[in-house]
Amino acid sequence: MNMFKRMKEDMDVVFEQDPSARNYFEVFLTYSGLHAIWWHRVAHRFYKWGLHFIARALSQFSRFLTGIEIHPAAVIGRRFFIDHGMGVVIGETCEIGDDVIIYQGVTLGGTGHIKGKRHPTVEDHVLIATGAKVLGAITISRNSNIGGGSVVLKDVPPNATVVGIPGRVVKQDGKKVTEKLDHHLMPDPIADRLNKMQKEIDELRMELNKKGDA
Repeated sequence: MNMFKRMKEDMDVVFEQDPSARNYFEVFLTYSGLHAIWWHRVAHRFYKWGLHFIARALSQFSRFLTGIEIHPAAVIGRRFFIDHGMGVVIGETCEIGDDVIIYQGVTLGGTGHIKGKRHPTVEDHVLIATGAKVLGAITISRNSNIGGGSVVLKDVPPNATVVGIPGRVVKQDGKKVTEKLDHHLMPDPIADRLNKMQKEIDELRMELNKKGDA
């Protein structure tokens, strides 16, 4: 696929995922996520040629323009969509598959100072919602969804929904996962536990009040 067809494919993804996109001219000029991906492809090419300084310089220039930091060594598949994008960080040894969606504030980061693979692998058809942190050489398996604000430190199985700090699998194979999932409506096991505790406290208070009245 030549460069222009690939760029059109990237813009088509914007229309599929963002209802506010109106025309190609607007998308081409104003979508920072697109610009970051396009700059990354150029930087990645220089990195593969062994011109690491030029690659890093292009990466930093892209970060200045878009607010999105992608290491030039990161491997990114087709139809990758970054919505809004400010504050997104993608580390050096990240591997991202096809049809992946991430939102603003997402970090695909490393842990420690070890050499070699130290950043996540994100397989096809994964959604990572606003502010999520995915850390370490772990795998987010295909068709999974990471809830907003989650901190994921362990491998995620296929067709799973993960929320919380640390991230917990709260749904797997329960229903078909689609790219249009409303990530802000994902279940929150911590909030559910707190609500259960509050209910128990209220019941204890009622019992104490009854004994006091007696």
